Amino acid sequence: MTIHESAENYLETILILSKRLPVVRSVDIAAEMNFKKSSISVAMKKLRENGYIEVTDSGFITLTDTGREIADMIYERHTFLSEWLKNLGVDEKTAAEDACRMEHTISKESFSAIKKYVNEHQP
Repeated sequence: MTIHESAENYLETILILSKRLPVVRSVDIAAEMNFKKSSISVAMKKLRENGYIEVTDSGFITLTDTGREIADMIYERHTFLSEWLKNLGVDEKTAAEDACRMEHTISKESFSAIKKYVNEHQP
């Protein structure tokens, strides 16, 4: 199943927020992503219908196993690529922005190869 970049961003944001907050709600996602709550509501409905998140009656959002797997993958790519770019001399803001674009398009094979190479050649 193909998942769109925007859905990956929402799942990654839910993961990041779940590390900082006791519970994650739509309003938290809206604030974090600087989106309107109405846009978040539509996206959360789609993510729920596709089995990536669960929403309690109280409005608390959690990742399903499938959603968590995707969020973990995207978050790992983002953090790794961002650090790698910074280590190459790219300023922090640019590294984060570039990593955000790269994390969605790089193949598993290429990411694994880069990660392996970097890990083998670290001082």
